[in-house]
Formats: sequence, structure tokens, C-alpha cells
Amino acid sequence: MELAIFESRRFFLLRSLQAIAASVLYRRSASVNGLTAVQAKLRLLEPAIIVIKSKRVLELYSSGRLIKKYRVGLGLSPEEDKVRAGDRRTPEGEFYICLKNPRSQFYLSLQLSYPNAKHAARGLRDGLITPEQYHQTLNALNRKRVPPQNTRLGGELFIHGNGSQNDWTWGCVALDDGDMRELYDAISIGTPVTIKH
Repeated sequence: MELAIFESRRFFLLRSLQAIAASVLYRRSASVNGLTAVQAKLRLLEPAIIVIKSKRVLELYSSGRLIKKYRVGLGLSPEEDKVRAGDRRTPEGEFYICLKNPRSQFYLSLQLSYPNAKHAARGLRDGLITPEQYHQTLNALNRKRVPPQNTRLGGELFIHGNGSQNDWTWGCVALDDGDMRELYDAISIGTPVTIKH
């Protein structure tokens, strides 16, 4: 009888320890940059992105409320606003996500609607684009499409993966791959993006 009680208590103790260990492991594996399992899959209402270049941070908002911050890398010349193709600057201003690319050479990518109206107006004034290219850009922006990418203003600027450890891109915003996966899954085309100095 005493042996049966001992075995029963031993079994109960073993089960309790296994449950505690499983709970700790679940919490650790479910944690993504401090997120709980419930938060790991982001569900956003009226999402918005703000990139603060001077802080190397991307802030993700839902209905105006800050949800998460991600570390980012920028263009090789990160201090000033983008002016032309090849200047390796990350643009500043108001944009939107105009394309999602699941087959990016940089893991995953979200295309920015660069050039925006401000960049196009400056490009027209400085002779970098023609009046026709200017009107094509405004037309694409008004329809929330991809603006012309093959002008002297440059293009094909993305929020993408492959690492945030330093400023290494040609003007894009780079995240670590795990963060990029999370952001890519949470963001839809049309999401507003503000990039500030």
C-alpha cells in the first residue's frame, strides 16, 4: 500500500515538473523580441509605419497606437534626403506600401512609393525628370500605384530583410529577417509610411 502511494506521489511530482518545464519552454519559444505568443502574430487596425532615420528605428502603429519598434539599417549615405538615382540615400517624406515581394533577393520586401510628389516636383524643377514623367508620377500616386521607377530620381526602394546591423543598402530600410517576416505578414499594400530624419 505504501509503495502504491509512493509511486502515485512520484508520478504526480514528475507530471508537475514536466508541465512546468513545458510551460517555460513554450514561453521562451513563443517570445519574439519580447512578444508573447498572443502578440507574435500581429493583427493591426489602420496600420502605419514611421521610420526615424537618426534613431535607426522603425515604429509600427495600429490605430495610432505604437505596437512595436524594430532596429533598422539605412542607405550607405543615410544622413540626407534622397535626390537622385545612385546617391544611396534613404528618402524622407510620406509614402505608402505599393508592392509586396515574397521572392525578394533580400528575404522579403515591401516597396515604398518613391518618388513621392515632393521628390517629383523637386526633380522637375532641377531637370532630373521631364514634365511627362512628373505627370506620370502624380497619376500613379493619385491611384495608389507604383510610381515610375526608371527615371533619374531613382526607384525600387524597399523595406526588406537581410540585416539591420549597419547602414549598407542603396537607399532602402533593412530589418533583421525575423522582424521582416513579422512586418511583412502584418502589413498590406496601401499602408502609409513616414520616413523622418
